[in-house]
Amino acid sequence: MSTAPTPSVLDPLTVRGVAFPNRIVISPMQQYAGTPDGMPTDWHVRHLSTYAAGGAGLVFTEALGICPEGRLTWGDIGAWNDQQTAPLARLAEVIAAHGAVPGAQINHAGRKGSVQRPWHGFEPMSQADVALRGEHPWETVSASALPANPGWPTPRAIGRDEIRRSLEQFAAATARVRKAGFQALNIHGAHGYLIHSFLSPLSNQRDDEYGGSLENRMRYALEVADAARSEWPSDLPIFFRLSCIDDVDGGWTLDETVTLSRAFADHGVDVVDCSSGGLGRRTTTAVVRREPGYQVPYAERVRRDTGMRTMAVGLIREPALAEAIVADGRADFVAIGREALFNPHWPAQAAVTLRGPDAFDGWPPAYGWWLKVRSRTLAVSQAAAE
Repeated sequence: MSTAPTPSVLDPLTVRGVAFPNRIVISPMQQYAGTPDGMPTDWHVRHLSTYAAGGAGLVFTEALGICPEGRLTWGDIGAWNDQQTAPLARLAEVIAAHGAVPGAQINHAGRKGSVQRPWHGFEPMSQADVALRGEHPWETVSASALPANPGWPTPRAIGRDEIRRSLEQFAAATARVRKAGFQALNIHGAHGYLIHSFLSPLSNQRDDEYGGSLENRMRYALEVADAARSEWPSDLPIFFRLSCIDDVDGGWTLDETVTLSRAFADHGVDVVDCSSGGLGRRTTTAVVRREPGYQVPYAERVRRDTGMRTMAVGLIREPALAEAIVADGRADFVAIGREALFNPHWPAQAAVTLRGPDAFDGWPPAYGWWLKVRSRTLAVSQAAAE
């Protein structure tokens, strides 16, 4: 019988040479607030430092484009040239200054790029965007010449030379975020972007070594992992975000995710970041019901069947759910996104919920001291009322 203590979402965890103070992760979330040349702004500094001060163990940047045409919108930031390294370093510094591990996600948006910011419509850009905002559309690429949505521009099927170039760009972006001081890398292979478009038979109709069989469709993802690991130190971990299912008939399956995750172990990947969907058209009805923790079974299956560490994400709002996910061995990390937008101190608040007022000692002193006093005052008041 095992005597190992039950793990907690608040427990530290070391992966390769990086010690995470807890298992709570802030997911990459696009802010659409960058400069036209892909530089972060003061908004990004404030945005990310708030999460680090809020008690998360790992804070990821938004998806950084590996090239200008690898962005979703003109507001996305990137890691495609050396001038971006110093501004990115500022982001890593403010995250680390508050005790969290700084992480960076890299991505190529593929056929889902060249769109407006969400509040401008989130549709493909046109000449109207040039007139309104001075932002012009660009040609998109994908595994095959199939549009992401009805009425969207048809992307150009990426050629072999461009594939090799994209691998060089993934490697170069990795080198830049390493130089900037980030300690965890997340490769975005989900949500219908370029890597995902190679994985799914719905978006990949190639007849070369990158299409057809599962082995061929996995090839590009594994080559990206190799390219990134070639520039990423051996003592730093790589996360790889996957859409574990397409949630569309005939699409990428959980069994295929398990096969790919097994292969990741030999290509320098340490943690499978388990998301889903993103390939189905916007009018497609989801098969899986969206409810708290709805993607946790994917993380659990990958972890159980492959031995890989996993990260669970998706409508995880309550500390008790996050705690149970880790305690029950369903995932090693728990990521929150929109809940953190609503409450940037969610991780620190979760610690108080799970461990009581003494957890305020782990908050920044300027907050924690006052809140611990407040908790004692409230306890006395409640006792008197009873």
